[in-house]
Amino acid sequence: MNKKGFIARAAVGAIGGALLLGGAGAALADEVDDQDVDVAVSIEALEPVGALTMSVAPGSATLEEVESTDPDIRQFDGVLPTVTVTDDREEVPTDVGWYVTGQSSALTAAGGLTIPAGHLGWVPAILTEEGNGEVAVGPEVDTVLDEGPNNVGLVSQELLALVTIDSGDAATVGTWQANANLFLKTPVDIAPGDYSGTITLTLWENALQ
Repeated sequence: MNKKGFIARAAVGAIGGALLLGGAGAALADEVDDQDVDVAVSIEALEPVGALTMSVAPGSATLEEVESTDPDIRQFDGVLPTVTVTDDREEVPTDVGWYVTGQSSALTAAGGLTIPAGHLGWVPAILTEEGNGEVAVGPEVDTVLDEGPNNVGLVSQELLALVTIDSGDAATVGTWQANANLFLKTPVDIAPGDYSGTITLTLWENALQ
């Protein structure tokens, strides 16, 4: 037997012996102590992809006097800046629909002059040509000086536009635009002044009835 072969076999024998001794030792070991280690992880909620949003074109709605068909009434017309609703959500809730409403404050001027919101009406219009009737306009709202079933003015939240089907089905179009023709009607003896007010536009999404 050469020297190298002898050393190799001796090493293998020594390792085997150690393993046997280790196995025997483990079987005979007594538990001396133990300790617990807590595990913690903070998992943040995933941000939704996309959103249902509304934007309004910059600028204001300036009303200018037009010829009135009623000698007892002065009329001032203007256009609501374009309202854009975008729905690019990757996951749209089911059985919900969105709509946009508008509500006006009173128009006021220096010296405590006021024109109540009931004197301001509108005729909504859809500007988007895409789609297949997913979005409809709200009804015309006349002023308190008009005759008709909806002559209340923009005192409360009046409908500008609404999706006519489930939001998820409508979302294939993605973007819609609407505005409204505004008209203010006052008595002919309205006090002169620089009147101003605010129309608040709100995007809602509710469960379909």
